[in-house]
Amino acid sequence: MAGGTTMPELNVLRGSRRGARPSVTTATRAPNAVVGVAILIAAELLFFGGLITAFLVLRASAIFWPPPGQPRFPILITALNTAVLMASGVTMRLAVKAAQHRQVHNFVSRIRLTAILGGVFLLVQGVEWMRLIAHGLRLSQGVYGGLFTTIISVHGLHVLGGLIALMIVTIRARAGSYATATIGGVEACALYWTFVVAIWPVLYVLVYFS
Repeated sequence: MAGGTTMPELNVLRGSRRGARPSVTTATRAPNAVVGVAILIAAELLFFGGLITAFLVLRASAIFWPPPGQPRFPILITALNTAVLMASGVTMRLAVKAAQHRQVHNFVSRIRLTAILGGVFLLVQGVEWMRLIAHGLRLSQGVYGGLFTTIISVHGLHVLGGLIALMIVTIRARAGSYATATIGGVEACALYWTFVVAIWPVLYVLVYFS
């Protein structure tokens, strides 16, 4: 066409003259950090699935559960501690909403509260674990102690990793990294923390009520 105007451009010009708004289609995709964490979580689900399967098989083959002389797990205090971890999942979602609206102050305060709740959960779990060890629970004393130690310690390490991620995100937020740029790092951290929170009730019911 003369003047170098192509047919699609001509249609847009005509639409503009009629007062019509040209339609623009944009493809959106998840940030790379979110995709990476999603892949990590998929692998972690397989890992925890293996632990849960091993627990169910060994539990079914045990004559006595718990074995004589082994301490009982603290159901009540752990239930309260579970509520603390669930609350951190709520504050995490609120933090993401604040980040999406570029409310840096609200984001920092909510992410800090999330970290505090996660830290309390980890601390209480550690104290209860030490009490169980003091009452005779040992990794080397059969399946009962071994499975408990493995499952709970693995989840505790995941919580610790989540707390480190929360600290990094908080530092970056206070430095203004999310004021105008993408919040992919925040969303990736939230996705990981949601996984840590969501997997715990399954482990709690499985281990403490079996």
